[in-house]
Amino acid sequence: MPKRGSSAPAPASKQARAEETTSAVPSNLPSLLPPHWKATVAEWIDQDMPKWDVGGFVVGDAPHFAMLLGKSEGVLAGVPFATHVFEHVGCKIEWLKPEGHIITSEEAATKVPVAKVTGPTRNILMGERTALNILSRASGVATAAHAAMSVARAHGWHGRVAGTRKTTPGFGLIEKYALLVGGADTHRMDLSSMVMLKDNHIWSTGSITESVGRARTACGFSTKIEVECTSEQDAVEAAEAGADVIMLDNYAGAELKQVSGRLKKRWPHIIIEASGGITIETMPQFFAPSVDIISQGALTNGYDTLDFSLKVPKPAQFAARGRVAK
Repeated sequence: MPKRGSSAPAPASKQARAEETTSAVPSNLPSLLPPHWKATVAEWIDQDMPKWDVGGFVVGDAPHFAMLLGKSEGVLAGVPFATHVFEHVGCKIEWLKPEGHIITSEEAATKVPVAKVTGPTRNILMGERTALNILSRASGVATAAHAAMSVARAHGWHGRVAGTRKTTPGFGLIEKYALLVGGADTHRMDLSSMVMLKDNHIWSTGSITESVGRARTACGFSTKIEVECTSEQDAVEAAEAGADVIMLDNYAGAELKQVSGRLKKRWPHIIIEASGGITIETMPQFFAPSVDIISQGALTNGYDTLDFSLKVPKPAQFAARGRVAK
């Protein structure tokens, strides 16, 4: 898993944070996960301990516990994955805060306990770093997603903020899961999901109409086709060819509103997506009744992380020691 930044954007305005304690997370969200996800998590643990663990040898197998502490403001995400890390190494974890819990600035300042891990000491520490890596990154994605959707709702926009396929190889499943925890849309999951005909596809065939026709022959009626368009002429051709979704790419806000408005008037059933360099700061420029989706690659590409730590109780003789010897 890649190394990311150390802080995450606030999940919402101060007023909004005062009114909510969790993002809208369905209780059965983990039931979406495919059968292989546990094996993937187990592989990460194996990668972290390819041979022996000298630190584990030092601490031994005595029963112990550790508190999982949230030290950054944001949305807690990645719970089923962190749970499996500790279960896989023979420990138990009790979550004190639910997935989707919004860690406030006050909670972060006090290092709020979000879970308690119990088991053999060496096993707790064996799973520590893998679990923290997962939580920090998943929570970073969820926090960014929640922040973006909060901006959309604050402006009264009807549409959805979505991620993209700009995910981390090997970690994309968790990043997509975290988007849902944060309240955003995943967009297509992979190449086998919705068909997206981008500029390289169109330029390779030389025709939007021909590209859409070929795609429809293969995907049939049950899969949507989206076409990336950089001009109104492209968008009209895509609509006439039978595209289900039109992505208006790299438009300025004012131009996008004009073009999307004309398209929506002629083809009200077509979904209009705005994309291309849109950030949480510039999103309001693209809010319009004719825009249904705003996609942001930054939600899963270059996101900040949340800070978590796992701590066993500190013995009194160490707690009494100052930072500088007297």
